[in-house]
Amino acid sequence: MGYAIQLVQETPYRFRIERHGPMRVPGVILASRELLPEDQALQQVVNVATLPGIVRASYAMPDLHWGYGFPIGGVAATDITAGGVVSPGGVGFDISCGVRLLVADMDRDLLAPRMTRLLDRLDHVIPRGAARGAVWHLTGRTQLEGVLSDGARYAVEQGHGVARDLERCEDFGAVADADVSQVGSRAMERGLNQVGSLGSGNHFLEIQAVEEVYDEAVAAAFGLRRGQVCVMIHCGSRGLGHQICTDHVRAMEKVMPHYGITVPDRQLACAPVDSSEGRAYLGAMAAAANYGRANRQLLGEATRRAFADLADCGLDLVYDVSHNLAKIETHDGARLCVHRKGATRALPPYHPDLPADLAPAGQPVLIPGTMGTASYVLTGVPGGEAFHSTCHGAGRTQSRHQAARSITGEQLRDRLEAQGIVVRGATWRGLAEETPTAYKDVDTVVTASEGAGLCRKVARLVPLGVVKG
Repeated sequence: MGYAIQLVQETPYRFRIERHGPMRVPGVILASRELLPEDQALQQVVNVATLPGIVRASYAMPDLHWGYGFPIGGVAATDITAGGVVSPGGVGFDISCGVRLLVADMDRDLLAPRMTRLLDRLDHVIPRGAARGAVWHLTGRTQLEGVLSDGARYAVEQGHGVARDLERCEDFGAVADADVSQVGSRAMERGLNQVGSLGSGNHFLEIQAVEEVYDEAVAAAFGLRRGQVCVMIHCGSRGLGHQICTDHVRAMEKVMPHYGITVPDRQLACAPVDSSEGRAYLGAMAAAANYGRANRQLLGEATRRAFADLADCGLDLVYDVSHNLAKIETHDGARLCVHRKGATRALPPYHPDLPADLAPAGQPVLIPGTMGTASYVLTGVPGGEAFHSTCHGAGRTQSRHQAARSITGEQLRDRLEAQGIVVRGATWRGLAEETPTAYKDVDTVVTASEGAGLCRKVARLVPLGVVKG
């Protein structure tokens, strides 16, 4: 079912879709005109605005593009006390997909002679691709339940990391209220052998350098300085998260008539947050989120070992943050279920959820770009719109099939290495699917995010070497 879409430009970085048809709130697209997506993604912004209990607006970030049910780059909050719903499509299949950034006490010039050997080691020790493989081989269900219940905290307790890591993780390493009993047997099976693996698609481990600093004081609080070597890890909850989304979408499709809920797209299947189905999904989602946090913790530890052996330096964690999650939050005194799909939480300075040492600076926001371009570190700002949310990356403009038709993996490897970027890919096809031309320009996306008042730039990072899923 489609509805006519008319965009009204309110500022250079804000467009509005007025309520019409069954929309309960307006649509708000926070982007520049050049970043506006195809009509299919705008229609999804409209569709999300029909969800029961939605408040304020159906928001879209500058990297907005078409997704499953919700657009990628979509943010929506529902009022729990007013029958607000939770929708797995508002989180996505890769639950708690996110980014971890570590920094080395080393400048890029010192690392350069060791780069090839270091990438060869990471190519060997980082499991990736669609197949099984893991840094941590769990002994059975008991350990997996520990991961699902306590996330990165459990990994650190088992010797995979240090206590300081948890202080620099969103939710201090684990989402509360995980309910392992709501994770199905097939999801458990898929998750047992993938803890500490990169996966495929747009997931990566990238060695970077700080090219530019925009705010010296905040960068120093984050532990960043010009020329410094960094490592960025982008991955999520693997097959376990995908299966949880699949299972709970099916369950919600069956019960929507019982709750009198109709949606314009079956991919928006949902249930009231306070229903048994809503609570079941949130419990399983939290368990998958903890899996994702532990996954990045394990990959970070494998990278630390490689740096210690081949670069003779350590790695400290700047932050770990998810961009596919639904969280129960309080805004303006209301208890809301905030869906962020392809959108990053960006807490302002002195927010109560921040660790004390980051309070004056705000939350580090980690925005991966594409191979051969750049990534960004941002920070949250007071009064940020869309429930303290911002973009999550560059945003695709081409399908993987289109991208693979435009260049071969070998050609892309040669092009990147001509730029001085060492590349290790799991497959040539997978490498080609992630060509930078398949994405929006990350500099433009970040400029729009800052222009819309969602965040503030802290530092720009450039790639030196990449291990691709």
